[in-house]
Amino acid sequence: MKIFLLLIIFVNFLFSYNEDYSFRKYNHIKEFYKPIIKETIRIALKYDMPPAAILAMASVESGYGRGYVAKITGNILSLGAGRSEKELPSLYLPNLKKPYKVLYNEKEIKKYKKSQLVWKQRPKSLKKDYRPNNIAGTTKNLDYFDYHKQERIKANLKNIEEFCSKWINLKSNYKVFRDARKLLNERVKMYGKGVLFTKELNTEFINSIGGKPNSYNYRETWPKKIVKVMEKTGLIRLSEDIYLKRDFEKVW
Repeated sequence: MKIFLLLIIFVNFLFSYNEDYSFRKYNHIKEFYKPIIKETIRIALKYDMPPAAILAMASVESGYGRGYVAKITGNILSLGAGRSEKELPSLYLPNLKKPYKVLYNEKEIKKYKKSQLVWKQRPKSLKKDYRPNNIAGTTKNLDYFDYHKQERIKANLKNIEEFCSKWINLKSNYKVFRDARKLLNERVKMYGKGVLFTKELNTEFINSIGGKPNSYNYRETWPKKIVKVMEKTGLIRLSEDIYLKRDFEKVW
């Protein structure tokens, strides 16, 4: 099985040689993937999920980890909180007028003059809060993950594992997720785990869960945006390289 997986990766390598990975010129994109990609691949393969698609989704949903909800909660896939889970509450936060940026870190807020800030009451995000239980779901220590980088990485990976295990599941309440699970199960059974590294299946998976009502994201433009990020960053090739234990800095 592993030999067949490596064969598919080698074939993908030949066909991806001249692809345009223009997004790799951005350092913030590189820094987003570097600490999570290895474990994301492990988690994805454990649950028969396509790693490149998951990474592309996390990129868009979190703004490459720079969105304030993702930075506060560690929830880079924008997963909604379940009934018994804590969600990010309504927050009274300022945004910097120019350049526009939502601020939540008290030390950073103090750097600016009052005239540079506009304060707003922001509604509940409804997203699961992955901070420690004693502060999750509260307005306390919003900057927790800024000062606990390893805990942030753990939260990001827990978020990814919950998406793979709980959301894309045959028992899901949503038909698109049940159908996506069936699709992946069928392809892996037919071709082995190597198929999870193909552009075709990653693209098919993205289109299967978005761009329609009652899906991960109903907007028709959402799948196109995710696929573009996947292609322009070369996430399939990058996932293959990291799976083959190549050094991130060298392959980037």
